[in-house]
Amino acid sequence: MSTNFQVLTIGDAMITMNPVTTGPLRYVTHFERKLGGAELNFAIGCARLGLNAKWVSRLGKDEFGRVIYNFAKGEGVDVSEVEFVENHPTSVNFKEISESGAGKTFYYRHHSPILTLKPSDIHDDILSGVSLVHITGVFLAIDDVNFSIAERILQLAKSKGIPVSFDPNIRLKLWTIEEARETYKKIFPYVNILLTGLDEIRLITGFDSTVDLEKFAKNYEINSLVIKDGEKGSKVYQDGKWTEAKAFKVRAIDTVGAGDGFDAGFVYGYLHNYSLEETLQFANGVGALVTTVSGDNEGLPYLEEVNAFIHNENIVER
Repeated sequence: MSTNFQVLTIGDAMITMNPVTTGPLRYVTHFERKLGGAELNFAIGCARLGLNAKWVSRLGKDEFGRVIYNFAKGEGVDVSEVEFVENHPTSVNFKEISESGAGKTFYYRHHSPILTLKPSDIHDDILSGVSLVHITGVFLAIDDVNFSIAERILQLAKSKGIPVSFDPNIRLKLWTIEEARETYKKIFPYVNILLTGLDEIRLITGFDSTVDLEKFAKNYEINSLVIKDGEKGSKVYQDGKWTEAKAFKVRAIDTVGAGDGFDAGFVYGYLHNYSLEETLQFANGVGALVTTVSGDNEGLPYLEEVNAFIHNENIVER
């Protein structure tokens, strides 16, 4: 049963204000309230697939914090390690969508509630029953202290033999590429599964060739180097060879959250001992379905939807 596996992730969550009309933000007067956050998206993605997903976070003791908490709990996410804090407003971001469909995001996350989280808050019991730990670069980018928190979790995971997946998820609005590289170098030695975009890994390592990427994976003893390449599909370097899977053809409406969905799909396949080909195909299916619905996490599919989609290659009715 899927529910025998528990996945833990840690990170911020935000209220996302989506514009009802396109154009410069200064001319937009109406917004639709949604929820976002890479780690929350991942947790919801795992929960919808049937995994037990535990999310560690802090939310403002305000109306927006309650919205996020209730939504996550309603999706079946374990929120036992989520706390409300005073005088730290829940983070908000506003999206700007141009006529071409391209977008920008404006963050309002100063004094974020996640800043109240400390390494001492990470205790052994948090990892009780956990089958895999998932970390992203977004959490690391928010504040310097978050590396110490992540390191505490990673050290505990290593001591308990719990595998770790990591998505760099670079956010250059939050830190520089130089800062990201230095932090990632400290994270990579703990990582069993690296889930990254092709352009992203090139930006991080400076490597272009598959040979150099293979050397990079071997150098850090990363068991599975997973490359997400959107409509071109995905591939993984494991056990000295590359395995590839084609992308599913869909009419993409919104690509936000597709990478988080892919991560949840790959982790699901990994935990259920799928073959590499099956795991990539399953993850590609999850990512593709996410793009067919507007919103950060609204398109994250349930297990039966993914299975129906990847076997029939048709978008299921929602």
